[in-house]
Amino acid sequence: MSTPPARICLIEDDEIMGESLMERFEMEGYACDWFRTGQEARLTLANKHYQVAISDIRLPDISGQVLFEELLADGMALPPFIFITGFGAIDDAVRLLKLGAEDYLTKPFQVNTLLDKVRNLCQRDQTLPGEAFVLGISSAMREIEAMLARVAASSGTVLITGESGVGKEKVARALHDLRDPQGKRPFIAVNCGALTESLLEAELFGHEKGAFTGANREKKGYFEQAHSGTLFLDEIGDMPLAMQVKLLRAIQERAIVRVGGEKPIPVEIRLICATHQDLIKMVKLGEFREDLYYRIHVIHIPVPPLRERLEDILWLADRFLDEFAAESGVQHSFHPAATQALVTFSWPGNVRELRNCIERACILSANPVLTTKDLFDQTLSSNEQEEATVGSLTHHLRTTERHYIEQALTAHQWRIKETATAIGITRKNLWEKMRKLDISAPEENM
Repeated sequence: MSTPPARICLIEDDEIMGESLMERFEMEGYACDWFRTGQEARLTLANKHYQVAISDIRLPDISGQVLFEELLADGMALPPFIFITGFGAIDDAVRLLKLGAEDYLTKPFQVNTLLDKVRNLCQRDQTLPGEAFVLGISSAMREIEAMLARVAASSGTVLITGESGVGKEKVARALHDLRDPQGKRPFIAVNCGALTESLLEAELFGHEKGAFTGANREKKGYFEQAHSGTLFLDEIGDMPLAMQVKLLRAIQERAIVRVGGEKPIPVEIRLICATHQDLIKMVKLGEFREDLYYRIHVIHIPVPPLRERLEDILWLADRFLDEFAAESGVQHSFHPAATQALVTFSWPGNVRELRNCIERACILSANPVLTTKDLFDQTLSSNEQEEATVGSLTHHLRTTERHYIEQALTAHQWRIKETATAIGITRKNLWEKMRKLDISAPEENM
């Protein structure tokens, strides 16, 4: 798959300059989103990844300086900012550099000078595009993606929390892939709740030959297997207190001792832990060690439940359909009523339940068009069935229109001008619909 073009965020209210810069960027092979106001740009910067942002300081609604300061205050992962300024605003540009802006140009400037700066910044960008790093299209998952891009360079222990089935291991794997894009380092996942206390120690730290009955040979544990890579301890809240002590020692000393052994074995790993439980509450009840909690809580990534990120439901559902089509050779689609049902259902089992629901329907349905009954059967109550079948007309039309526009954008690689022409509306109308329907491009197209 070819690498998507670097994407530039251009914030410029001057129509002549904006149009000429946008055309030049596209001629040079960049994708460019052009915003006339700071507020328009702010909405998209919160949900979309750019390699570079170029902003005029004087904008009609808010100054570029205030926009930049507010974005920083919101804690967003911002692209490098280049500011365009007139002679009288150079003092403002210098202040912006002190705040973390990348550079500034005074008007009038040579476009080639700007292009040189853009090329250098794009080459520096370390964010890795690709399907493996796309967690969703909701703003919540985009924020997590941005956080992972920052966290990847550190070695701090990460704690991922969230309800069962939200995709905590998916987040852990995305972080590992960012650190190891070539796939040369191991990723070892362990479900702490699935192993007994005695077995857990031997599995984590390994054992020497003859350490216990049945230990006919020495065995490396998960810590050693994950050496130089990532160890993912899922459901760490289920780990017995006695094992928590041993885990804490291994984290502190960066070494383990096999069961039946005496010699410490150094290990270098990136430790990622996950749980659906409230560890703070467990600490207060004496069920989880406070010192271990602070050891694993260096970087916290909470993953929201699927019911709080409705935008991801149909996005995920389409990907699951493609996944099962690749396995079976049969491409399914959703009836409009089924699409409505997917969005309105509460999904207590989160992404795992959504995937299982679609997989079951693809296996059992003799019809390539999946209905509400195919998906849910007896899962929905009579009231939910009625809501899913009838639903709000406004909500149904919004859902259908959003899905249609997303499909058109995907078909044209998220190129706004081409998509607008294909569906028979102006580029401005398409932008307005995207803002109204909260549509922004998935990471692989950025």
